[in-house]
Amino acid sequence: MKKRLLILLTAMTMLLLAACGSSDEGTTSSSDSDKKVIKIGMEAAYAPFNWSQKDDANGGVQISGSKEFAAGYDVEIAKKIAEGLDMELQIVKTDWDGLIPSLQSGAIDLVIAGMSPMPERKEVIDFTENYYTSDYVIVVKEDGPYANATSLSDFAGAKITGQQATTHYDVIDQIEGVQKQVAATDFGAMRVQLQSGAIDGYVSERPEGISAEMALNNIKYIVPEPNFEADEASTAVAVGLKKGSDLREQINKVLAEISEEERQQLMEDAIANQPAAQ
Repeated sequence: MKKRLLILLTAMTMLLLAACGSSDEGTTSSSDSDKKVIKIGMEAAYAPFNWSQKDDANGGVQISGSKEFAAGYDVEIAKKIAEGLDMELQIVKTDWDGLIPSLQSGAIDLVIAGMSPMPERKEVIDFTENYYTSDYVIVVKEDGPYANATSLSDFAGAKITGQQATTHYDVIDQIEGVQKQVAATDFGAMRVQLQSGAIDGYVSERPEGISAEMALNNIKYIVPEPNFEADEASTAVAVGLKKGSDLREQINKVLAEISEEERQQLMEDAIANQPAAQ
């Protein structure tokens, strides 16, 4: 009887120890790290801010659940944030329209995807301080009818589009006489439309315009003078967080330590390293 009781007590003790040894919620399952994971949502399709590639060249980070890797300016910023928070970085490839819903549902912890902190977005999610500021450009064909355009008025009659659910698409209305086209799902689609002649141009930001010009033959970007009317929130990008997230202050501290010179260098490197430009 005593022997049977001893065996029973030993078994219960082993079960209790096994339960106590299980990993905490929010930590990685990797054997070489016990850091909490921070899940970053991005399209991985908006060079030079973010793109997908086949390997870890130029600092690429493997995309969760995929054999592909993400790289670009946003990935470098994400790395710095993860390091500053002492957390393990995980990139979650997410369609643009799914970024905010994914953040709200908890599928991702942050949006680092070249997203502007627009007032309507601030109603549903929080943002950090800006980590990059740019200006609008119009991307056209180098030998197209609008290659020599310099002002917004020069685009009267042009077939222009932009990515859906972005300020790029909204500001097209400022071009008098423009033929505003159906919004595109992503920049890859717009580049194809432009090269095929389906559109005369698309609105973007300067880094993407430089990226397109470097990556594709017969493509150029134009900075209209005067440019589109827009407040800083329209041309800046910031990190998106779930409403009330306690990470906002911590991330702002990390961003404050990245000098303007380093930010510009990271963008120049991203433009140079984008796959199509190699």
